[in-house]
Amino acid sequence: MKTQPILLAGFVLGSFAVTGVALVSVTHEAVDARIAGNQRQAMEHKFATILPAGQSDNDPLRDTIEVQAKDFLGADKTQVYRVRNADVPVAVVLEPVVPDGYAGPIRLLVSVLHDGSLGGVRVLSHHETPGLGDKIEEAKSNWILDFKGKSLTNPPRERWAVKRDGGAFDQFTGATITPRAIVGAVKNTLLYVERQGDALFAPAAATAPTPPPLEES
Repeated sequence: MKTQPILLAGFVLGSFAVTGVALVSVTHEAVDARIAGNQRQAMEHKFATILPAGQSDNDPLRDTIEVQAKDFLGADKTQVYRVRNADVPVAVVLEPVVPDGYAGPIRLLVSVLHDGSLGGVRVLSHHETPGLGDKIEEAKSNWILDFKGKSLTNPPRERWAVKRDGGAFDQFTGATITPRAIVGAVKNTLLYVERQGDALFAPAAATAPTPPPLEES
């Protein structure tokens, strides 16, 4: 039995296999890089809508810490982006989770300026009912835009509720649970930032701040 043709065939098949794996690996890396680039562009766009223009000189998407404050921010761990200008704090942007949405958790992006007011709030993801709860999307209504400029003193913290509950914020016709949950989550985010203060701007290598127990406000 001649072994040379068998060895040659094995070599050819092995070469094809190695080449195929290499091509798949290169393609996978290229796709991952493109996805990461698209995700970064999307976040940069959202940041631009909730932060003061031209008032920062750092890259908030790289200047981040991870905090543990489930009682305030709705998740075991929450990403915090720091916005600075010449090392002076400008704002923090947080990704709180609203655990009690009507159809499941809602992920938010909340910008809190250094003076304690909101630079803006946007929805990152949700599963709310189309035509009702999905009005939290800026593409569906202006409701989420009304948080800009609000703070724990505007309106007073006891008025941080929907109008149906005696508060200052509108709800949707036929859908109160969703706006009620978001108003509460944004208020808790403001409370967290108020209580942590400049500790949120400590070097990223420092231990993430742990908040005091949540109190009624």
